[in-house]
Amino acid sequence: MSTAWVEQALRTRSCCCMSPNPEKRQRSEPMIPSLVEVMSQQPTATRRALLLLGLLTLAAVWLGPLPQLAGRAFFAHMTMHMGVVAVAAPLLALGLAGGRFDPVLRAPGWFSPIPASVLELVVVWAWHAPALHHVARHSPVGLVAEQGTFLLAGLLLWLSAVGGAAARGGKRAAAGVVGLLLTAMHMTLLGALLALSKRPLYEHPAGSGQVLHAFAGLTPLEDQHLGGAIMLLVGGVAYLLGGLWLTRGLLRGKGLAPGEQP
Repeated sequence: MSTAWVEQALRTRSCCCMSPNPEKRQRSEPMIPSLVEVMSQQPTATRRALLLLGLLTLAAVWLGPLPQLAGRAFFAHMTMHMGVVAVAAPLLALGLAGGRFDPVLRAPGWFSPIPASVLELVVVWAWHAPALHHVARHSPVGLVAEQGTFLLAGLLLWLSAVGGAAARGGKRAAAGVVGLLLTAMHMTLLGALLALSKRPLYEHPAGSGQVLHAFAGLTPLEDQHLGGAIMLLVGGVAYLLGGLWLTRGLLRGKGLAPGEQP
């Protein structure tokens, strides 16, 4: 009786070892996290660091020498623009994404990546129209209004793309890819227009003398070309990298969460 019991126990143990529970094996397999999951699992110290970097970027852009120089140099104005939408906004959004203060968790319906991308397109192109651009460069109130709308539009898009709960991955991330890549395209288009234009598109304080006395003897056209190159390199690349990162998460098999909203 005792021997038979021992033999039966050994056979049962052997069968369990040879035929593991497939559900346990599936749960034990590591899954490649999406960008949203990565950000939702960030420790508090990392979130604070990202938020601090975003705020420091805004401080450097708005409280440094750039606002004063922007009235005379187009490239300085463009550096402010890119610092706000392509550096500070994504840092702040990544610091908030998935955390206690993530606004996408509270009101996901207000954060849709593709409409947010269209809104940023309208904001960016409107402020680069000659009339509004002149107001922003030569009026403190205009500059504050421009920079404020740049920041709000940038935060809306980046939060729409990367914000939300960790379980939200598929549909929101896919829309985020489209939104960020659309923004990369229109940033690249506007940057190329400015960098390749054969004549200055904006009035210049140096007038017809064609010399930018404030910075290194640049002509208005050279100044504009430099600003366009900054938009191409910083703006286009930042949004492209964001879209590719989200795409990578989708291609690694992150599915659509039940009840998810875009």
